[in-house]
Amino acid sequence: MLLTTVLLRKRIPGKQWIGKYRRPRPVTLSMKQAMIRRLEIEAENEYWLSRPYLTRQQEYKHNTEERRARWEAFKSRIMTKCPEHRYISDDLNHLNVTKRWTS
Repeated sequence: MLLTTVLLRKRIPGKQWIGKYRRPRPVTLSMKQAMIRRLEIEAENEYWLSRPYLTRQQEYKHNTEERRARWEAFKSRIMTKCPEHRYISDDLNHLNVTKRWTS
């Protein structure tokens, strides 16, 4: 079917810009330049990512103090939202006015 369409120069079936047998878009100079720009940016990103700022030895546990401080701040923030501990002795302390059963 595609060979017949190409050889006999028939029309493109259905919508000409979408689908399996769509009409190809012409590649313009601006499209080529945009692709080259994107590839150059990608190559520069790969260059900078391939050269780390810190060595593996420097990077190992380099921020333990900061992480511990953040964890302590988080814990204290959570603990301020929690209510104080309550004990059953505080709630039942009014029963200790007279202890007739002990004496």
